[in-house]
Amino acid sequence: MKKTSKALLLMLCAVLLVAASVLGTMAYLTSTDSVENTFTVGKVAITLDEAKVGDDGKALTGEKAERVDANDYHLLPGLTYDKDPMVTVLEDSESAYVKMTVTINKADELDAIFANDGADLMKIFNGYDGTTWIYQGNTKDTAKNTRTYEFWYKETVAASDADVALDALFDSITVPGTITNAQLATIEGMTITVNAYAIQADGFATAEAAWAAYAG
Repeated sequence: MKKTSKALLLMLCAVLLVAASVLGTMAYLTSTDSVENTFTVGKVAITLDEAKVGDDGKALTGEKAERVDANDYHLLPGLTYDKDPMVTVLEDSESAYVKMTVTINKADELDAIFANDGADLMKIFNGYDGTTWIYQGNTKDTAKNTRTYEFWYKETVAASDADVALDALFDSITVPGTITNAQLATIEGMTITVNAYAIQADGFATAEAAWAAYAG
């Protein structure tokens, strides 16, 4: 009887040891999860172009019509030449502020013809709408003999899934009929360079703050 009890006790201890061993290797109940962040990069993209003109300075029509980034003009007093610089904000761009600058060389020569503060744009550029492109003034670079006029688009251009064509800054140029041959000769080789700029609107309270950051 004692042998049987002792054998039973040993067996029970062996079972307990096995049980203890099993319990010792059991893991706590756990669960895991994760968050994966995917970042996409925004963009602001624009194009600037104007109607291609013929030798007479008039925009080509029909099959010959196209948009280009440069034209050549042969200026004569009293004549009008087509020029319609236009900005397009491309699809998938973020909301943006847009501005354009017009830089004219021969600044000293033009000042002598028109006025010391620069040629009057209203007498030269036709179709300019001051409520659409807000005039910000002009600055003269005496070292380069240029004068640059600056215009800001009237509002933020909203983000869009399609191209957004803005109104042209102006649609033509008229050489004043009062200009003399001698004066016209002084601006031989004159260039009018139009540049367009865009900057994201998000992150800036005003256009002023955005363009100040752009300049910086």
